[in-house]
Amino acid sequence: MDWFLKFCLLGFILLVSTSSFVTSVNGAISKGSMRNISEINSKGPYLGLVVPNAFEMTPLLQSQSFAADDTHPFLDFSGRRFRIGRIGNEKVIIVMTGLGMLNSGLATELLLSLFEVKAVVHFGIAGNANPHFQIGDVVIPHYSAHTGLWNWQRYGDGPDDELAFEANGDYTRKIGYLKISDYANGTENEKSLDNLLNNVWYQPEEIFPVNGIPEVRQHAFLVPVDKRFYSLAEKLENMTLERCVNSTTCLPRAPMVVRVEKGSSANVLVDNAAYRNFLYSKFNITTIDMESAAVALVCLQQRTPFIIFRSLSDLAGGGSSQSNEADIFAPLAAQNAVDVVLRFIALL
Repeated sequence: MDWFLKFCLLGFILLVSTSSFVTSVNGAISKGSMRNISEINSKGPYLGLVVPNAFEMTPLLQSQSFAADDTHPFLDFSGRRFRIGRIGNEKVIIVMTGLGMLNSGLATELLLSLFEVKAVVHFGIAGNANPHFQIGDVVIPHYSAHTGLWNWQRYGDGPDDELAFEANGDYTRKIGYLKISDYANGTENEKSLDNLLNNVWYQPEEIFPVNGIPEVRQHAFLVPVDKRFYSLAEKLENMTLERCVNSTTCLPRAPMVVRVEKGSSANVLVDNAAYRNFLYSKFNITTIDMESAAVALVCLQQRTPFIIFRSLSDLAGGGSSQSNEADIFAPLAAQNAVDVVLRFIALL
């Protein structure tokens, strides 16, 4: 009898322990988080505001236009803080992504997967590749491109040679390439010297839309913002923006809001005049940043309307060799971006 009781007791302990373990690891979202997410979503849908860094987000949080939700001012999940509140008549969820394509893509995916989000507004600062604009201008690109996905061609091959894995449909020569030897300092008989680094070919991203066939890829290089948002943004072009950092440091002219054709992103901080000029001449790129294209690609896959606002904080290497303009003008640029975003939200 004692043996039987001990056996039953051991079985009960194992059952309870196993049940507790299963409960604790039943998915990545805890019951408490699920309950909070459900309560937050019951008040939706929301406008998602996606911003790369704290100094770009702070002017928004400190603005009198933003009011945090009384019940759920924020929800922390997977290393991100989702701030819930209201700007004017719009219910909003704000998330800071962190630097780079991976961080911004993950944060945007979490935002759209966890919450009832009807559209995304992405904003921040950027380098400027377009000689027609200046620091402080707030730029709204019609298309966003990830210019950091390359096929690096082997030395000896050229534009007429097939790329590795091109025959499988994995890579293409349709978008264009950068010939590195074109940027050599040395010449021989007035011709650029050859370079072992050869050519890099720009590639589209593979995407898997939510309304597509699972595991059947599509490709995207230039991702358009929402047509209605882009049209609405034209009403912002007469805004008055901050021109001066202080009483002695001002921009040559008052910054303006302008819609442009293209912006680009990659996991590269561009502070190089030659590459800046290449992006502008090759692709008609204006803004150079490290996050926008990831946000655009996630929204494209999720079929979520979005728009991008980037305030120009530096010349991406095209300015003075003595200093980087962003050290001086980044705070002004961040504030200008927020001012434009707030005006845009008021138009919705």
